[in-house]
Amino acid sequence: MLRDRYTPLNLFELVPTLSMAMEPVLAQLDTLLDDDTLFQAVKADLARRRPRTPIDGRPSTPVEVVLRMLVIKHLYGWSYEQTEQWVADSLVLRQFCRVYAERVPDDTTLIRWATLIQPATLHALLDHLVGLAQQLKVTRGRKLRLDGTVVETNIHHPTDSTLLHDGVRVLSRTLTKARVVLQDTAGLARGAFRDRTRSAKRQMKRIMEAARQRGEPAEPAMQGAYRRLLDIAETVRDQARRVGAALRERATDGSQRVADTLDRYVPLVERVIAQTTRRVLCGEAVPAAEKLVSLFEPHTAIVRKGKPGRPTEFGRVLWLDEVEGGLITRYAVLEGNPPEADQLPHSLAHHRRVFTHPPHLLAGDRGVHSPANEREAAAQGVRRVVLPKPGAKSAKRLAHERQRWFRRGHDWRSGMEGRISGLKRRHKLDRCRYHGDEGMERWVGWGILAHDLRVIAQATAR
Repeated sequence: MLRDRYTPLNLFELVPTLSMAMEPVLAQLDTLLDDDTLFQAVKADLARRRPRTPIDGRPSTPVEVVLRMLVIKHLYGWSYEQTEQWVADSLVLRQFCRVYAERVPDDTTLIRWATLIQPATLHALLDHLVGLAQQLKVTRGRKLRLDGTVVETNIHHPTDSTLLHDGVRVLSRTLTKARVVLQDTAGLARGAFRDRTRSAKRQMKRIMEAARQRGEPAEPAMQGAYRRLLDIAETVRDQARRVGAALRERATDGSQRVADTLDRYVPLVERVIAQTTRRVLCGEAVPAAEKLVSLFEPHTAIVRKGKPGRPTEFGRVLWLDEVEGGLITRYAVLEGNPPEADQLPHSLAHHRRVFTHPPHLLAGDRGVHSPANEREAAAQGVRRVVLPKPGAKSAKRLAHERQRWFRRGHDWRSGMEGRISGLKRRHKLDRCRYHGDEGMERWVGWGILAHDLRVIAQATAR
């Protein structure tokens, strides 16, 4: 049964000699989280866990506790285990999270509840927070700056050999589970469940050793090791297909779960085999958009930003809109590596919808510039458009960009770099620890919400 909250209890009154109290920012944050809109949105998602969750079963962890512990987790960049431990150890955090003297929920319990919150709910909560910031006069939406960054997925550096080894390892592990489920293997070939992980690992190490060598003799050794590794991967893939067919014939819950795992990974392994054959054996250049760089996070994109020391990143492009006052008003997790200029119309439309008026100043970097974007911003009513033009510039364009208002707007836009750095350091948006598309949306969404809540709390505390 879904509970709303525990019976209120002031822990500070129980230990008056300690003179305990929340710091001003945390106290303001405590007030902000009393908002019923936030509470009801999260409760609606948690209520969908089971058909009768709101009215039946054992009393659950209260919605209020789940909401506040998730905010604390992303506010301080803690793991689930650290959140459980430090909330349990702190009377201040117990009072803030409204746990009081009750048992703090386990990290696994918090994970199960957290995965129920939908990405659309987080976007709606962000819009609500922006409206709340307007009421509190934290921002008026007069300035808007745009920029993108990369949130890495939690994967190892991808190479063809390591991806093939991952495929063999995962399929072999699943075949071992299938053997336990099937038990009677009379209908399958003798080697249908054979584990070939060691053979694949041996060839992967030979490829790495050959890659460290230089000169022509290393190339035949690498080619030979790749051919043997591809043969192993293809053999394991064929095993998985046969065992998967046998599992589906059983039609039990256990066999269906294992069959679903095979159905999920076999096509991914086939993609890795195909791209390795094209690139290594055929010498063909495989486009980045067609490459698979992880079996476990297949939504990962290859992003080339040209940064010194990190020319290529593996993750998802995150687009951010920020207004004066340090408030992030919109975020978007993009597919692949699209042009930055394509995002400006979406940002302007969202700004007008939330603030009911266009920004007085719109600023972006060179990647956002295009004649169409400048015309679009002017048509939307933006008075000052600060989009530096890349490449060669005419004398008229140079004079335009040397105006005082343009240079000041460009300087203000540069602060977005510091904002992104703060989001990555404080709220851990450098690397996503959740899985899948929805996991990426949740990780980013909670980080942005925690940032905005902190900004609003700091402004009101002042």
